[in-house]
Amino acid sequence: MSRLDSMLRRLTAQRDGLNWAADQIECMDGDILDMGLGNGRTYDHLREILPSRRIWVMDRVLQCHPDSTPPPEDFLQGEAEPMLQKLEAAGHRIALAHYDFGRGIKTEDVAESQRLSPLIAQVMQPGGLLISGQPLVGFEQIAGPETIAPDRYLFYRA
Repeated sequence: MSRLDSMLRRLTAQRDGLNWAADQIECMDGDILDMGLGNGRTYDHLREILPSRRIWVMDRVLQCHPDSTPPPEDFLQGEAEPMLQKLEAAGHRIALAHYDFGRGIKTEDVAESQRLSPLIAQVMQPGGLLISGQPLVGFEQIAGPETIAPDRYLFYRA
C-alpha cells in the first residue's frame, strides 16, 4: 500500500470512528479530549460533530491552522502527564477521548501510550470512549464501526 493510500485509510478511519463515537456518547455527560492537536483537523471535526460539548485540546506546542485554534481556556499546552493531572485535579470528566500523540517511531509511540494510559483513565467518565491510533492499556477494547479495519484504529471503553 502506498503511503498516500495508507494516509487516506487512516484519515477515513479517524473520521468514521469519531462520528461513530459521537453517536455512542450522545446521552452521556462529560467533556471531549483531543490529545495531539497537530494541524487541528481532528479538533475542527470534533467542534462540528459535538458543538455543545467542551473540547479540551492538549499538545506540546500550539502550531495549528488559524481556523482550528482552540480557545486559550481549553488548550492545555505542555507535556501530557501534567496536563492530564491538571484536568483530573479540576474534576473534569471525559466522555470521549481521541489519542493522537506520536512521533512516528512505533516502539516509542507504544511505550508512551502505555505510560499515559493510567493518567487517561483517571479523567475518563465511566463508560466513556477512547479512540486511538496506538494501543492503550487498562481499558476494555471494543469493536468500532464495521467500516474500519480492526488494525487501523483502536476503540476502548473506560
